[in-house]
Amino acid sequence: MKRVLVLIGLLVIFTSVTAAQNPELQQKVAEIKETAANNKKALAQYTWVEQVTISLKGEQKKQEHFQVRLGPDGRPQKTSLDPPSSAESSGSGRHGRLKEHVVEKKKEEYKEYADQMKSLIQQYVPPQKNLIEQAYQQGKITVGTEADAPGQYRLVISNYIKKGDNMTLVIAKGQGLVSMSIASYLDDPKDAVKASGQFSAIPGGPNHLSQQTIDGVSKQLTIVVQNSNYQHL
Repeated sequence: MKRVLVLIGLLVIFTSVTAAQNPELQQKVAEIKETAANNKKALAQYTWVEQVTISLKGEQKKQEHFQVRLGPDGRPQKTSLDPPSSAESSGSGRHGRLKEHVVEKKKEEYKEYADQMKSLIQQYVPPQKNLIEQAYQQGKITVGTEADAPGQYRLVISNYIKKGDNMTLVIAKGQGLVSMSIASYLDDPKDAVKASGQFSAIPGGPNHLSQQTIDGVSKQLTIVVQNSNYQHL
């Protein structure tokens, strides 16, 4: 048992030393950590409009609009911009009420699943400075170049939030995040959730997540989030 613990300890030390001995990786990690921290701080000074579109098997089921800003805890605070929905009857009599009940139950099921997907991906977006540093210290980050995009590089982080997950960040030197992709899952690895996001620069301000697509693979549920109309507070 002692031998196993010693081996584990040596492996952790070796991994940390190896990461520290890679100056290129160390520099890239430092850049993205600084970018993530600065962006989060700067975005707290803005409010914006978020459009959320939910589709099931390619058919749009719901679209919502929110006014968003970051709260004191750094989490998004949202206010709905949509008018209150009016209750609509699906028909009269027992058959109509039964049909309405089935429809509402299905709506609730996909809404609950969509909320789980969004909550999961919110743990990845935006990347957190402390989690990036933790992944770096544990040797979970690799760096590479984007062959078709001079001046850009990518950081691939494995086991970022969950065992077996993967997050790839594409960064443009001096500009910050360009895009990101995530492969994760809910409670079971078979319940895969994939996400991709594109970043744009606010004129005179920080980068922001302009569009994000989240796919619940097993249920063929897709969420598309578009952010626009950024206004300085």
